[in-house]
Amino acid sequence: MGTVGRRAGLVQPWETILDWSDAPFAKWFVGGQLNASYNCIDRHLNGPRKNKAAIIWEGEPGDWQVYTYRDLYREVCKFANGLKSLGVQKGDRVTLYLPMVPELAIAMLACARIGAPHSIVFGGFSAESLRDRLEDSQSKVMITADGGWRRGSVIPLKTNADASVEGETPVEHVVVVRRTGHADDQMQEGRDVWWHDLVANQPLTCDPEPMDSEDMLFMLYTSGTTGKPKGIVHTTGGYMTGTYATTKWIFDLKEDDVYWCTADIGWVTGHSYIIYGPLANGATTVMYEGSPDYPDRDRFWAIVEKYGCTICYTAPTAIRTFMRWGEEYPERHDMSSLRLLGSVGEPINPEAWVWGNEVGPGGGGYLVIRQPWPSMLRGIYGDPERFKEQYWSNYEGIYFTSDGAKLDEESYFWLLGRVDDVINVSAHRISTMEVESALVDNLKAIVAFVTLKDHVTASDDVIAELKQHVAGKIGSMARPDDIYFAAELPKTRSGKIMRRLLRDVAEGRALGDTTTLADPAVVEMLKEQYGDEE
Repeated sequence: MGTVGRRAGLVQPWETILDWSDAPFAKWFVGGQLNASYNCIDRHLNGPRKNKAAIIWEGEPGDWQVYTYRDLYREVCKFANGLKSLGVQKGDRVTLYLPMVPELAIAMLACARIGAPHSIVFGGFSAESLRDRLEDSQSKVMITADGGWRRGSVIPLKTNADASVEGETPVEHVVVVRRTGHADDQMQEGRDVWWHDLVANQPLTCDPEPMDSEDMLFMLYTSGTTGKPKGIVHTTGGYMTGTYATTKWIFDLKEDDVYWCTADIGWVTGHSYIIYGPLANGATTVMYEGSPDYPDRDRFWAIVEKYGCTICYTAPTAIRTFMRWGEEYPERHDMSSLRLLGSVGEPINPEAWVWGNEVGPGGGGYLVIRQPWPSMLRGIYGDPERFKEQYWSNYEGIYFTSDGAKLDEESYFWLLGRVDDVINVSAHRISTMEVESALVDNLKAIVAFVTLKDHVTASDDVIAELKQHVAGKIGSMARPDDIYFAAELPKTRSGKIMRRLLRDVAEGRALGDTTTLADPAVVEMLKEQYGDEE
C-alpha cells in the first residue's frame, strides 16, 4: 500500500500508513502531504504526456473538444485564480451544479488545487434539493450553467440555481458557464459572474496548495428518496490512492487506452472513473453530455467508433437496454477498438453477462469488510454519530455495506444488490436480482415490473408464462404474486433503475423526491396504472 501511495503522488512522506486507534474513524498516510490537482495534471507535464489528450468531450448536439494535459493545466490554473479572486480560500466549500461539460472537470481540479473541497450536485436535482446541500455544506460559491442539453431539450440549471439561493444563503457568488444561451437575462448584478469573464485575465499558473493526506478533497451527498441527505466525506491521500490503483489495475490501463466511463460526474463513479482515476494515471478520458439514444439509439457506439474507445465502463441497465434495442445499432459501427467492458452501479444479471463466461453456483450472505481501505469514506459531514450508526452498528468493528453477495466456485464475488432489495417469502430470502434475472432469461421479458420486447403483446397468458418461468428457475416460493407490464421503468439519468420507487408504488407509499429520474412522469404513470389494476 505504501508503494501505491507513492505512485499516487504523496509529495511529503507519511509517518504512519494507518492510524486505526479511533475506530471506526481511520486515518491513512498520516503526516503525508499532496495535492490532487498536481497529481492529475502537473506531474504529466515533464514528458510526452503534456501533448497527450487528457479529456475528450462531446456535447449532445454534436460539438466536441479535446484538452491536452497542457491545455488542462492552463484552464485549471486560470479558474483556480478566478476562485481566489472571489475570496475562496483553503477549506471553503464550493458547490458545482453543472451539466457534463469540460468546465465541470476544470472546476473540480481547480477546487482541489487551492484546497477548497467541492460538493457536486447532480444536474437532475431540484432547487429544493440543491438548497439543502448548499446549506448543509455552507458553500461560499456555486458554479452552474445557463443550461444543459438532454434529448434535445434544455435543462434549466440557472433557474433552479437562482431558486436555491433565494432568501438567506451562505452563497456569496454564483459563477455561470454559458452553454445554451438561455440565461442572459437571469444574471444578478453583484452576485453572478460569467465563467468566461472570470477567467479572461487570470494568470496562467497557480501553485498547488499542499494538503494533508486526511484533508477533505470533496463531499458528495447521498441521493435517498427520503430523509436528510448525508454529506459523505472523502479525503485527499486515501481517495487518490484508491482511485489511482483501481483505475490502473482493475481496468488494466495502458498508455494508449481511450477510457470512457458513461456515468455522470454527479455520482461517485463519475468523480472516480471519469476524472480523478484516469487523470492520475495520465490516461485519456472521454466525457459525454447527453442521452445514449439521442438523436438515435446508436449514439454510444458512434462515440466508441469516433474516438477509438478501448475501455467502456457502463451500467447493467444500459447493457440490457442495448440488448433490447437489438444488434442493428452496434452493427452500424466499427467497435474493434474495444478491449474491455466494465459494469457498475447495480448487480449485473447473467444474461447481460453473455459477453463473458458462465460461473458456478455458490452460497450468499451479507457483504461486510473488516479493515478500512485508503479511499474509504471518512464520515458524514457534521454528523459522526450517524456515520457510526449507518455503517458500523450492525456488527461490532465491521463495516456493513448493506449489500448481499455470493462467492462462486472460481472465488469471484457476485454482488446481489442492496439487502433491502431482498424479499422474505415464507422464511425464504430471495434476491430481487435473481427474480429479475429469471425474467430476463425469458425471451419475452426485459426486466421486472415488466417491460416486454417490442414484438410481444401483453396478455394473461404471458403473465402466467413469466410466473412459471421464475418458479422453474428459482423455485415455487419465488413465483411473483403479480406482474404488471410497463412501457418504461423509473431510471436515473445514468441508467440505474430506481427499485425503491417501484417498491413505493407497489406498497402505496409516498414517492418522495423523483427529480433524479430521467423522466419523473414514468413513475407517476406506473402509480396510476398499478392503482387501476388493483
